[in-house]
Amino acid sequence: MKFIPLRAQLWLIALAYAAVFVVAAILLYGRHLQELKYPAEASGGMWAGGDLLLDIFIACLFMVPTAFLIWVTVGFEAFYTSYSKFLLGLSLSAPVCLSVLFLGEKHVGESLIALCLYRLIWSPFILAGMGISRLVAQFDRAKRFASYAFLIEVLTLGIAVALFIHEAGAKRH
Repeated sequence: MKFIPLRAQLWLIALAYAAVFVVAAILLYGRHLQELKYPAEASGGMWAGGDLLLDIFIACLFMVPTAFLIWVTVGFEAFYTSYSKFLLGLSLSAPVCLSVLFLGEKHVGESLIALCLYRLIWSPFILAGMGISRLVAQFDRAKRFASYAFLIEVLTLGIAVALFIHEAGAKRH
């Protein structure tokens, strides 16, 4: 088995990200053209479901080069520890967003609520990236930061689901 130099690996990952960006742009532009051609139908729920599936597909496409990037950079302690700290900071945004949603429209602007809702909707994908990052971490500090990030994200997602179930049950009765 031949060894691929680090620089070549990073260039291949960058090319993969560029390819995913191009594919995503083509798919989103095609969807935009469909909406322009059929404006009345595009406002329906079936189209919204299609948009959601397209967004999930694009997110999964981005996860492929991200997994390779994590795999390549795992051996560099300083970089991976900084990356794990970034993950911890990112995970701390989840409880903040959940709190903003809990406050409601009376205290917070509509655009901030939408931003926080999107952050929580994409939480399972962020959680998958954090899980991969924790599994491959080799250094103690990086493992600890990645574990904290994963734990915060899981707890926030669990609390969000519990609040959603509680609110749905309260509205039914």
